[in-house]
Amino acid sequence: MHNNANSLLTKQVIEDATEWAIMHGVAFRQADNSARHCPFSIAPITMESETFEQLVEVTPILSKLINNVSEDHDFLQASLLGVAKADPFFARLLSLHQQAHGKINARVHPARKPLLLMRTDFMDDRKLGAKVIEFNSIAAGMAPFGQRATEFHRYMHSQWPDIYHDWIENKRATPAENHGLEQLSYAIKLAATKVRAAFKESGKPTFLMVVQENEDNVYDQHLLEVELQKLGLRTVRRTFKQLSSQLSSGTKQRLILQGVGAIDMVYLRAGYQYSDYHVPKLDKSICCQTLSETRLFIEQHHVAVNATFSQQLATSKTMQMLLTQTPIEEYARWGLNLAEARLVKKVLAEMKPINADTIAWFNSKAIKQDWVLKNQGEGGGHCIFGDDINEKLAQLDPEEYDAWALMLRLYPHEREQPTLAVRNGKQLQVDNLISEIGLFSAYFDSKPVTQLNGYAGYLIRSKPACENEGGIHSGKGILDSLTLVE
Repeated sequence: MHNNANSLLTKQVIEDATEWAIMHGVAFRQADNSARHCPFSIAPITMESETFEQLVEVTPILSKLINNVSEDHDFLQASLLGVAKADPFFARLLSLHQQAHGKINARVHPARKPLLLMRTDFMDDRKLGAKVIEFNSIAAGMAPFGQRATEFHRYMHSQWPDIYHDWIENKRATPAENHGLEQLSYAIKLAATKVRAAFKESGKPTFLMVVQENEDNVYDQHLLEVELQKLGLRTVRRTFKQLSSQLSSGTKQRLILQGVGAIDMVYLRAGYQYSDYHVPKLDKSICCQTLSETRLFIEQHHVAVNATFSQQLATSKTMQMLLTQTPIEEYARWGLNLAEARLVKKVLAEMKPINADTIAWFNSKAIKQDWVLKNQGEGGGHCIFGDDINEKLAQLDPEEYDAWALMLRLYPHEREQPTLAVRNGKQLQVDNLISEIGLFSAYFDSKPVTQLNGYAGYLIRSKPACENEGGIHSGKGILDSLTLVE
């Protein structure tokens, strides 16, 4: 336990910290339209500078790889056919992708301009070093919250230095700069401005965010919109249901939104799950077919898009597994030289496809706690651990195998001393905190696009080591930031 009992937070400090969070938009909207602060740590984690620098170096290379894989349409179609047969939602995605790009050997070139805004999630394993957990291209949010967490810990250091120093992991460590909100906004502005310039139009570029109905994670989204407004963009929000009757085509494949005008950039914070396209009150022929085809309609226009069908497919768990199994020399297909390919291979953790041989091996020889079973789902709640894997594998029909993959489980360093977390206005001491670091990157028009050579800030989510789900929004995670030590 922590030695300094006096360092527990007073009512004044908790009020101060939670009010700072609410005031700066680090919150979730509640059903009654009030705001609840995100859970957060009172002081940051520490990582070795060398490890962080390696991640900053490899992340833009991963972005280049995923961007080029996402534009290798024949490869996507051929590689992911098995998953489409095993997962109905994935089948729909692949079908829409094929409609957008044509069949293999008969490609069409859609007008959309892909802007890859990716978050690559890593864990720093005690034995293996830092490894990729997953790639996120669609709805890869929380860069604003990541930057705010860094600012919050700076605020704590300034306002409550004794408490900050008592709970920080390493007093010699220095905060890692984090400009995730600013860098992603910079990339979006660049893409939107280029599209507008192609039409030789003046006035503000217009940014459309596609959102879920009754979204509670609105403040992270609004922080991005406010930053874009500061940069001179007009921002609008719509659901797929609204867009299904509000979009039309202008001259030269211009995308037009009713009541707004021409759209330069479309950013999806919805569309990663079946329910985003599902409106039970609508007639079935209008519902899911129409709402998913609204996304196809967008991609058939001259507009910057994140995430495209291609990007969503290229960041799937199956593609991640295929890339881990691809020989290093073959990365040249996607524009990586040997040095870049080696850096990528170094951070990819082992993955195995699900088939009869894998299941037999897992049941007889595998150490169950060393593996995680994953499906294609985005967001939290899609991982199965330990002894539960056997049960799930036994339930799967062979035609479902391709929707799943085994991945080596990562065991990151536990924080060297306890931490104070604040959740729902109450403090909780956590003795075994572990962290996941998500690094953002941006890629557009065949090159990295931020002021930091493609790297665009970070998000730290920490959780108790005993918890499987570490999401801030959908798990037991807390928002955190990073300090570095030599």
